[in-house]
Amino acid sequence: MPGSMRGSSKADGSTRAMGALTVGGLVVVTAYTVALGGNGWLWFGWVVLGLLTVALAVTQR
Repeated sequence: MPGSMRGSSKADGSTRAMGALTVGGLVVVTAYTVALGGNGWLWFGWVVLGLLTVALAVTQR
C-alpha cells in the first residue's frame, strides 16, 4: 500500500539500528562490569535503551 509504514525500509532501518545499538551497549556495559566492577547507572541506562528499542519495535508494526 502506498503511504503505509508497513514494509517501509526507513522504519525497518531505524528499528535495526536501535537493536544494534542496544546489543552493542549490552556488550560494552558487560565488559565494563567485568573489567572495572558494576556500575548501577550504566545498567539503568542500558535498561532504558532496551525499553526504548522494544517500544520502537512495537510501534513500527
